[in-house]
Amino acid sequence: MISEVRSLLNSHHQEERKNPMRPPLWHPPIELSDHEELIIKRIKRAKLFTFLRLNRSFIFNDEFQDELATIFKDSTVGHSPVPPAQLALAIILQAYLGISDDEVIEEMLMDQRWQLVLDCLKCESPPFSKATLVRFRKGLIKKELDQRLIDRTVEIAKQKGGFGSSQLKAALDSSPLWGAGKVEDTYNLLGHALRKAVSVIAAGQGRESAEIADEAGAPILNSSSLKTALDLNWDNPIERQKALSIILNSLDSVEEWMQGQSHCHGFDLAQETLNVARVIESQNVTLDSQGVPTLSKGVAKDRRISIEDPDMRHGRKSQSKKIDGYKRHVLKDLDSGVVCAVALKEGKYSRICCYT
Repeated sequence: MISEVRSLLNSHHQEERKNPMRPPLWHPPIELSDHEELIIKRIKRAKLFTFLRLNRSFIFNDEFQDELATIFKDSTVGHSPVPPAQLALAIILQAYLGISDDEVIEEMLMDQRWQLVLDCLKCESPPFSKATLVRFRKGLIKKELDQRLIDRTVEIAKQKGGFGSSQLKAALDSSPLWGAGKVEDTYNLLGHALRKAVSVIAAGQGRESAEIADEAGAPILNSSSLKTALDLNWDNPIERQKALSIILNSLDSVEEWMQGQSHCHGFDLAQETLNVARVIESQNVTLDSQGVPTLSKGVAKDRRISIEDPDMRHGRKSQSKKIDGYKRHVLKDLDSGVVCAVALKEGKYSRICCYT
């Protein structure tokens, strides 16, 4: 008998290892309780709460829940993660009200409308933490499921008639957002990338950056200012061309030295930074008829302008005013005052960041 029990337990354990823990499917009640009907009758505004409670099971069917579950990593240990459908509902409400992550946690405890939607009436603790909400939202965006969530909700709203189908009167406002990354010219961008790569390797080996720079054949990196280290007349075109050649030769030297450092801690990050330097070179440097590098005329399309912020781009606030950063686009319903969508433009690409 004991051997049979052990055999059954071992079989069950092996089956668990074959089927890693996944987020549970969320099947909250469909029919309204008496308490829920009372809450809905009291909701005079913010009808989205009522719509989501009545239609959450249609929006988050098993197929869509399985799609959202791909955000979580498979795990054979620990607790089952929070149902992604419940987290997604909270994100919709957060965007609708325009509140912070801390306020989301507070609303789940204090506002019966939130509890109605999330199926946690009279809860004494929130169904999930702020950290879980933040991780889920990042995963949602990384997997490009944020737009899928919007489309799915709108699709069910059209099917169920949750909102009127009258013509939308909307205004689109665009405004610049200055980036936080340091914007540099070609010389300093290349120098910044080189200095970063050298410092990463130095940290991994427990050595000084200056020692690594000398060993890698790039002593110009040992000064606090690259242009000071070059000590050239920057008003002279020939001197500027000489400076560019010195910097690119240093890049070649560091890349060659790096080939023998693949075993070092931080090698991948250092190599990635050198690759960025090569992108900057391709965008900004051309060779003249003698094979001497010179700065290209004009500005390359999608030119990289910062080492630390890869998405920043040149842009225009107007014909006469330029910006270095991003552009924000806000779509607002003129009748209700509701902000329907917010997009952030990075170069030629846009990301829907918020939907209400």
